[in-house]
Amino acid sequence: MMKAQVLYLPPFCPLYLLSPTTMLDHITQTTLLLDEEKCRRNINMMAEKAARNNIRLRPHFKTHQSAQVGEWFREQGTTGITVSSLKMARYFASHGWTDILVAIPVNIRDMALVNELAAKVQLHLVAVNIETVKALAEALQHPVNLWLKIDTGYHRTGILPHSHEQLDTIVALLEQSEKLQFAGVLAHDGHTYKQTDADAIRTIHHTTVFLLNLVRDRYKARFQELKVSIGDTPSCSILQTITGVDEIRPGNYVFYDLTQQHIGSCDFKQIAVCMACPVIAKHPERNELIVHGGSVHFSKDSLAGADGSLIFGRVVELSENGWSEPLEGIEVVSLSQEHGTIRASKALFDRYKIGDLMGILPVHSCLTADVMGSYTTMDGKRLEHLSGIGQV
Repeated sequence: MMKAQVLYLPPFCPLYLLSPTTMLDHITQTTLLLDEEKCRRNINMMAEKAARNNIRLRPHFKTHQSAQVGEWFREQGTTGITVSSLKMARYFASHGWTDILVAIPVNIRDMALVNELAAKVQLHLVAVNIETVKALAEALQHPVNLWLKIDTGYHRTGILPHSHEQLDTIVALLEQSEKLQFAGVLAHDGHTYKQTDADAIRTIHHTTVFLLNLVRDRYKARFQELKVSIGDTPSCSILQTITGVDEIRPGNYVFYDLTQQHIGSCDFKQIAVCMACPVIAKHPERNELIVHGGSVHFSKDSLAGADGSLIFGRVVELSENGWSEPLEGIEVVSLSQEHGTIRASKALFDRYKIGDLMGILPVHSCLTADVMGSYTTMDGKRLEHLSGIGQV
């Protein structure tokens, strides 16, 4: 008999395993499972694509937010990373990452943390307004790299590429600053997430690359090392040839999810996370099962089903080695705070009993991971997530 090992699962209670293959039998609470093999394949796939196209991969770590998962990227040669907050930058800096881009307009109220990080790592910040650049120029104690975010069509934030007066004013200030190094221009094509046609995604990508290069070309004579950076999983997944950029910053590809499968970025076999939810009630009069897995576990992101109704997850069959592709005739039709409602065909309804574990693929893996705060691999290892370890 193998020596017993302790497994910690949410909500951090010890369970005792006699064998890693019996891990599912010992899950008592809603648990986010991570298939390490699938995850590593996804990481390797994008690293190979970047190398093949002779561009730098600066993966966005906001999806996994895990020091242990981050090491899998390091093994593939990743040196620079992207994060979505200064807090996240501090977390990964504490785990040895020294080249970090915070890909959100910098919060100038947190200048103390900016200076703390800039003293330790090669820090890259993002700005979209002259006020931010002025505040940084006045308060920075150490050099940082500054990127200008360009709005190439997503319309969340950014400088319009033809706003020459605004751009010229900012660039002139950068030219005078001792602490701000103008690194380049970047964009996030979030509008690719609303597409399901590969040609439409390619068009968005090529438009963005064209507009970013227009901006770079305006200033390249004065800043010869200016870079172009883009970041979105759909275009980076669908395109095999990527030109006109110096780096890519996809993030969701590490896990993928139902949204990415719906877009066409991946297939079901590439989705590397799955929720294990206990069945807590059955209602045969309407062929509905209730699981302990609600919006506090999944978030409330949804997708439109074939009939136009909303779905909040797809049900898979769990096994000791992973999970199947989604089952037909059963899906998550609603979420409340703690409850998930599963509507099933009669045959699938009868397959489950109270106390069973039901596997559910998430619509949005980034938010699901963030609210769950940890992962459990299929061999019983518990991996941390920034949101589950408190302030850093």
